[in-house]
Amino acid sequence: MTLGVALAGANATNYVDEILEQARGVADAGVRAVWFGQRMDYDSPTLAAIVGREVPGLQVGTSAIPVVGRHPLLVSSQAQTAQAATGGRYHLGLAVGSNLAASAFGVPFDRPITRLREFLTGLRELLDTGTADYRGELLTVTPPLPTAVAGARPRVPVLVAAMGPQALRVTGELSDGTLPYLAGPKTLSEHIVPEITRASETAPRIVAFVPGVVTADIEGTREKALQQLAFYEQVPSYSRVIELEGATRAADLALIGDEETVAAGIRRYYDAGATEVVLTTTDLAGADDQRRTWKLLGELAAAG
Repeated sequence: MTLGVALAGANATNYVDEILEQARGVADAGVRAVWFGQRMDYDSPTLAAIVGREVPGLQVGTSAIPVVGRHPLLVSSQAQTAQAATGGRYHLGLAVGSNLAASAFGVPFDRPITRLREFLTGLRELLDTGTADYRGELLTVTPPLPTAVAGARPRVPVLVAAMGPQALRVTGELSDGTLPYLAGPKTLSEHIVPEITRASETAPRIVAFVPGVVTADIEGTREKALQQLAFYEQVPSYSRVIELEGATRAADLALIGDEETVAAGIRRYYDAGATEVVLTTTDLAGADDQRRTWKLLGELAAAG
């Protein structure tokens, strides 16, 4: 995957139907990858499995499932089932999580880096061997029965939405790459890429998630971005990377403008070390500009 789109639906009568329609539109535009966040409503691996099965050739991924409140056995089962359903086109994205995610499960958000390390260690053993015998401080993964899902090949790629130094080191050691969001080109090149590369035995995937939309209504769309992305300014991991970039608002990281402007912004991420770029919030300026944005991504993908 090189270029992708993060999909989300609003005011849908049937959420799955809405996302399927969007995914078909993305594929028709020539974009070959779609990603789904994990919220408190739909289940992202299930949604990815449905979309990947219904839209042939489309790569599907989740970005990202918080490890807090979840267990490697359950996530392994979900991921492998999605991989089998899509014929090997599923990409699993995980996240450290937050107090908000932990509170939903009624569990403490403590020792997040230790939990991430243990989660990835257990999950990796499950995916690599079809079983596990792992006992950590916070997690135990000792299935009494085989865990491999027939047809879940190749091995499910595992990526982590890691942006802080400790999380990046664990991610580099135990996963296939990272999924940074709101981390601009400067932050990628000076902090994220060097940190994870030092910890990785092989070249890691750097899948940069970037708010972006092609539109003529630049001011109106930027105002919507200011409102919609303000939530992330209150989350420490995001506020840190926004500050590292020299920005004051999350919306400052959004690529908003005509085709030339957005394409140039995307190129800056590749120049900074991203191996893939995924545009998010492409619906900020309405359906017509969303399709215009997908068309640009399809053209850039075709041009290589």
